[in-house]
Amino acid sequence: MQITVKLYAMLSEYLPPGAVRNVSRLEVAEVATVGMVIEQLRLPRELVHLVMINGVYVPPSRHSSTALKDADSLAMWPPVAGG
Repeated sequence: MQITVKLYAMLSEYLPPGAVRNVSRLEVAEVATVGMVIEQLRLPRELVHLVMINGVYVPPSRHSSTALKDADSLAMWPPVAGG
């Protein structure tokens, strides 16, 4: 199945070739979870801070159990620092 992946800030460097700006279509397994996509993209888990599927927050404790559906939009952000 295909999903849309949006990676923000420093995470965007992990997008596959052909990504436009910070967005890419990604082929994933029918039983893919958020955690599986993080692994597929080789994202360092400590850099994945905020995760949303179709605009709904997914807490870190649910990354490995939250299944994705065809055409879902998965967005991820790193931790934000500043002041």
